[in-house]
Amino acid sequence: AGSPAEAAAGADLIISMILDDAVLETVALAPDGVLAGARAGAIYADMSTVSAGISARVARAAEAAGVAFLRAKVSGSVKPATDGALTLFASGPRQAYDACQAAFGALGQRSYYVGPGEEAIYLKLAHSLMVGLTAGLLGEALAFGERGGVDWRQMIDVLNHSALSSPLFNYKAPLLEARDYTTPQSTVDVAAKDIDLALAAARSLNIPLPLTAVTRELFRSMQARGEGGLDFIGIVKVFEGLAGLEG
Repeated sequence: AGSPAEAAAGADLIISMILDDAVLETVALAPDGVLAGARAGAIYADMSTVSAGISARVARAAEAAGVAFLRAKVSGSVKPATDGALTLFASGPRQAYDACQAAFGALGQRSYYVGPGEEAIYLKLAHSLMVGLTAGLLGEALAFGERGGVDWRQMIDVLNHSALSSPLFNYKAPLLEARDYTTPQSTVDVAAKDIDLALAAARSLNIPLPLTAVTRELFRSMQARGEGGLDFIGIVKVFEGLAGLEG
């Protein structure tokens, strides 16, 4: 197809998973965007990590076009996506969610309906800030152990087979063991963008997120050094630097 409108024409279900608010606005709302081509009665499921503001705009435009708009978000990156093992959660029209179960089942092992409006947006941002904070926690703890003389690979192996193990830790363990963050599953820039969205939403709700704010500044220090394209678990390099370690 030559445009999102052409791709959407005649489709029962349209899915987008793109970078940010600006891209979603163009893909969904431009004169050659999804909603310009989607037929009345189609379902448009956007899986991007975006703000509630742009999501609500797309929802209003979709309703005017007779298209059901789902805020369909995912948990998981490259490997679970490749394995069809993502976790999906969506908000929007319940009937549209129910109609998507076969498609969602091909993408993930579990899917959840979380509400009629922007609930999935806030759940995704909660997920994103937890991912960022977990990376910071791992970075601080690993630098601590390293400075104490613990063998790097053994420390990662022990922690990854302890009560502290998690799917995220397991995904990142090979990168940490190799100390190679140049083939990212998700980048520092993307993690920082997601945290920025969470912080902006928190400001609008008058909710303090002090740990999230500190973690964002640590990611910013990586961006300032031109490391925004590294995998976000590379935040361990920041803590190694603070601990006087070469890394």
